Amino acid sequence: MSQIAIKIEGVSKEYRLGIIGHGMLYRDLQSWWARKRGKEDPNAIVGSQQPAGTTGNDRFRALDDVSMEIERGDTVGIIGRNGAGKSTLLKILSRVTAPTRGVVRLNGRIASLLEVGTGFHSELTGRENVFLNGAILGMSRDEISRKFDEIVDFSGVERFIDTPVKRYSSGMLVRLAFAVAAYLEPEILLVDEVLAVGDAEFQKRCLGKLGDVAKGGRTVLFVSHNMEAIHKLCKRVILLDEGRLVMDDTADRTIKAYLDSNLVEGAVASESVLEDRMHGVVRKTNPYIRFREIALKDQSGLVRTSFYSNEEIFVNVTFECLQPVHNLWISVYVGDENNVPILESQNVDDPSVVEKFRRLEPGVFKASCVLPADTFGSRSLYLSVHLIYPKTEHLIVDKVLGFTVEFKGYNLNYGNSSFGFIRPRLNWILN
Repeated sequence: MSQIAIKIEGVSKEYRLGIIGHGMLYRDLQSWWARKRGKEDPNAIVGSQQPAGTTGNDRFRALDDVSMEIERGDTVGIIGRNGAGKSTLLKILSRVTAPTRGVVRLNGRIASLLEVGTGFHSELTGRENVFLNGAILGMSRDEISRKFDEIVDFSGVERFIDTPVKRYSSGMLVRLAFAVAAYLEPEILLVDEVLAVGDAEFQKRCLGKLGDVAKGGRTVLFVSHNMEAIHKLCKRVILLDEGRLVMDDTADRTIKAYLDSNLVEGAVASESVLEDRMHGVVRKTNPYIRFREIALKDQSGLVRTSFYSNEEIFVNVTFECLQPVHNLWISVYVGDENNVPILESQNVDDPSVVEKFRRLEPGVFKASCVLPADTFGSRSLYLSVHLIYPKTEHLIVDKVLGFTVEFKGYNLNYGNSSFGFIRPRLNWILN
């Protein structure tokens, strides 16, 4: 048992649908008041359709007989669709909630970063919260003091370290929370998709630090929708679907199986598919923006999944503004099978339309961009889209559509074929 950091045996977790019990009084009151008025529960996380894991009219099985062993020093990724049970599993391991059935055995001091501000007291300052979290982890004051300067330096909130954290932005809070979780040297570190709140530079630093933690012999469980980060950090990846463990294999095999199963059939992603696939910074209550449809079309408006390289490809993004929105950003990425972007375009790149996105009133809008002809070689490609209301919401759908391009041109050695992802017609000069 000494080499096993985490042992999970037959763990299941059931919730009663519609029953109040969020763990926080104000959320319970919100749910009660919404039900009293006949409104939708603002804290509900279960979709309107009954999932396969439902065990009755009033019960939902978030985890279903999950068993696994994780050795000390392993870095394990956990992936799956929204609602697959990933966060529930980490909450059970963190002792935030108890399993309905099954046993969890942990061998080592554990730290978790599940939500922005997890384990922080809003009335205490950043400095006080560092020492509070260290004490919770079982560290002495001297140990915390030795690491304190490194924690503050990494978080970048030195100027505000003596300010109550209730005044921190979500980005500042997650910076400090991650620094505490990583630098106080727990033997087991659990990280959920919370890093999506940080900016790109901070996410890169966090992933580097997670790599250092893993190399230091500590056990890391990492939940993310970022397949590139999962592939880079984890040799072993676990796939959950509807609360069940469906695959436990190498990163390459598990990620490929997940992405292949998640590709939308056809060249149109409907609203229900987008809601299921959407992640990032998503407001559950009082949202501003939502995806409605994403489609790939040719010049005639025909929906297609395969194109010739000498054709234009139209990316159509239909979205809804639920409240007035200012300076909306739309980013389109074309990537490879590992979701590594090889082409990116943003609406703000085109000065002629920037003013149109300056202020959008509530309503449904259709935005489109054209992937130029003579751009791609013979490849299978994948489309990801980001819908961004700066500093408020950042909706992401990764690899939402797959399409193929057949190269139309001549290759001296191989005829109508191409080795490159990008095969543009460039101007050549002979002097």
